[in-house]
Amino acid sequence: MSVYEKYETVIGLEVHVQLSTLSKAFCSDAVHFGGEPNTHTSVLSLAHPGTLPRLNKKQVEYAVRLGMALGCEINRTNNFDRKNYFYADLPKGYQITQDKTPVCVGGSLKIKITEGVRIINLHHIHMEEDAGKSIHDQDPTVTFIDLNRAGTPLLEIVTMPDLRSGEEVDAFMTAMRQLVRYVGVSDGNMEEGSMRCDVNISVRLKGATEFGTRCEVKNVNSMRFARRAIEFEVKRQIDLIENGGVVQQNTLNFDPATGVTTPLRSKENTHDYRYFPDPDLPPVVLSETFIEKIKHEMPTLPWEMKAILTQKYNLTEYDAALLSDDKETAEQYLAFVESFPTSLFKPSANLFINKFLPTMHAHEKTFVQLMVHRMQWKEMLELIENGKISASAAYMKLYPTILATPSVIVHISEMAEKMNLIQSSDTNFLDNIIKEVIGNNPEKVAEYKKGRKGLVGFFVGEVMKLSKGKAEPKATNVLVLKELEK
Repeated sequence: MSVYEKYETVIGLEVHVQLSTLSKAFCSDAVHFGGEPNTHTSVLSLAHPGTLPRLNKKQVEYAVRLGMALGCEINRTNNFDRKNYFYADLPKGYQITQDKTPVCVGGSLKIKITEGVRIINLHHIHMEEDAGKSIHDQDPTVTFIDLNRAGTPLLEIVTMPDLRSGEEVDAFMTAMRQLVRYVGVSDGNMEEGSMRCDVNISVRLKGATEFGTRCEVKNVNSMRFARRAIEFEVKRQIDLIENGGVVQQNTLNFDPATGVTTPLRSKENTHDYRYFPDPDLPPVVLSETFIEKIKHEMPTLPWEMKAILTQKYNLTEYDAALLSDDKETAEQYLAFVESFPTSLFKPSANLFINKFLPTMHAHEKTFVQLMVHRMQWKEMLELIENGKISASAAYMKLYPTILATPSVIVHISEMAEKMNLIQSSDTNFLDNIIKEVIGNNPEKVAEYKKGRKGLVGFFVGEVMKLSKGKAEPKATNVLVLKELEK
């Protein structure tokens, strides 16, 4: 057994989610990604003397909405605190956050991994503000500060130390990103910093109940980087222990270029932050009316959408997972098949997965542009379902033709007829071709007669070639078998 197999990895996450509000957490400065540095600021976000914060109601609403989706207990009385240490990119020099009274307590998120399904428990979710951005790569000697992000509303989601691998962290972050998009509180865009995580990692011998000393890898904004950081840090800690060393509680930086973690500072404990109640923000009491309104307006959640697709629309787990991965895709599918017969539910899912989504990605199309042809798509699917045209002919020839004529509404059956795509199940037409194929292949016929029943596919394929794709497969298969058994 490898030395590394003696140890168990223990991981807890602190996930930071920037909220899709119009303004910042405690002032009216606009929240936009990008823009010229230091243009989304004001005397409030720059912490000029005499200015006072004012809570963003939408931030509270979004926190409650996400908490409900995760099954959290919602705190009715919320207090804000100051978290004190030097922030080069937060002008106040402290962060407004929640310490003892987080808005959401408990809850959990189900994740799917290779071995099956796991439930990751949450400790809490609290509201706070983001810091600005320090830019280190534009000058060899100077760090630039962009305060556009300073004060942006954040939710920090703190898990229990329930995760055990980089795969589980990846699955958790993927599921959380999907959820925040479904409930409409954030775009979850990790590339733009809308969602990032601090990864607390420790190791212990398998079977041990005490936790090891943890190290925190800060501000990971890519799931691929998170996996790499965990792999390196786990190996580093095990190697250190095995060589007689002691893991020091540190805050670490992960460098994607080298794949190495390096210390930023000794890891702080809660008392290092000198939390105290913010004197400028009174307690926020959430009324039952406020809570009930949010509960009443809760959207369909990802797992609920998947259940709808499998149970009501009889889709496979695989198809339902692909369609429900993105909320807009799932909703567009439901709108698309509305009033369709049940026989078209599965073909419609295939159309979305195999054609619509790749077309949107490759050709910058939108669902609105694709849905202009809804009834034409329906007619095309019905022609396939009824055996009038082959699926390959429909997707390779009809599909691009329909897309190329967005302003022309024509009957697809007429279009297929003009393109010579209509398949025939006419017995007389097929009989002559089948007899010709069988007559041209006496050796294959003899092999069939000796028991090679799989050769039926060969004969059907030859008939399809000779008919130039116009032979209807089901009728052809029946007639080929009939002819071979004579």
